[in-house]
Formats: sequence, C-alpha cells, structure tokens
Amino acid sequence: MSSSTQKQQAYARPGDGQSPAGPENGQPIPGNVDKIRDILFGGQMRDYEKKFSRLEERLAKESAELRAETKRLFESLENFVKKEIEALAERLQAEQQSRETSVQSVSGELRETGRALEAKIQQSIDRAMRAESDLRQQMLDQSKSLVEEMRQRHEELSGTVDRDLAELNHQKTDRASLSAMFSEFSMRLNNDFKIPGDS
Repeated sequence: MSSSTQKQQAYARPGDGQSPAGPENGQPIPGNVDKIRDILFGGQMRDYEKKFSRLEERLAKESAELRAETKRLFESLENFVKKEIEALAERLQAEQQSRETSVQSVSGELRETGRALEAKIQQSIDRAMRAESDLRQQMLDQSKSLVEEMRQRHEELSGTVDRDLAELNHQKTDRASLSAMFSEFSMRLNNDFKIPGDS
C-alpha cells in the first residue's frame, strides 16, 4: 500500500475530530475508498512501483558497475604509476651505471696517460743522462788527445831545441879553431910564430 493511501486511511480513523464514515453522513466506507482508489489508480501505481523498482535496480546495478569501473580504473592507474616508477628507477639505475662506467673509463684513461707521460719523462731523463755521459766521455777523450798531442809537440820542440843548441855549440867550436888557425897563419907570415922544434 502506498503512503498516500495510508494517509487517507489515517484521516478516516474515528476519534480524530472528524465524523465517522458511513452511509448516514454520505461518506464512502474506507474499504470502498481503497477499492475505488485501487480501481482508479491501482494499475498506474503498480506500474510506477515496477518502474521505481526497475529504476532502483538499474541505479543499484549502474552504481555497482560504476564502483567496479572506478576500482578498475584506480587499479589500472595504480599499476601504470607503479610501472612508470619502476621504469624510471631502472632508467636512473642504468644511467647511474653508465655514468659510473664512463667515470671509470675516464679514470683508467687518465691513469694510462699518466703512466705513459711518466714513461716518456723517464725516457727523456735517461736520454739526457746518456747524452751527458757521452759528452763527458767525448770531452775526456778530446782532453787526453790534446794532452798527448801537446806532449808530442813538447818532445819534438825539445828535440829540435837540443839539436839546435848542439849545432850552435859545434859551430862555436869550429869558429874558435878557425880563428886560431888564422892567427897562426898570420904569425907565420910575420915570422912571429915559431913552431916547436924549429931552429
């Protein structure tokens, strides 16, 4: 029974300040009113009730579907966000590993370059030391050669001087003898010189 029918029945109850229903006052009996109302509006009310029931069912179904769809969308969004976060974390990790690898590679190249430069510097130092040693040896050899040459020159000059002095001494002796001979010859010419043993 609908609420309007209940309200009308409540109005028709005795003791509420109204005259009791009956044929005496010309009012219809409540049971007859319900029958009349049911005859007039019963079919329409039942249609309305069916429509309302179907509407409630449809609303409940659509609400359930909407909740399910919303839940599905939220789950899908949550999964998408999780996947994106995981992918971003993987990309960041891969990029970090790549950077670490690059840094290690650059560090290795710098170490190799440092070692190569150190080796080149050591080679240059060794070459300079060998060149200095060779130069000192050459200077020592040249000094020895010059000393030997000067000694030989000194000996040659000493020999030449000795020979010249001997020759000069010999020449002086010859000059003295020649002077004595000339003196003797002059004395003989002047008969001033007497040879021992002459009378």
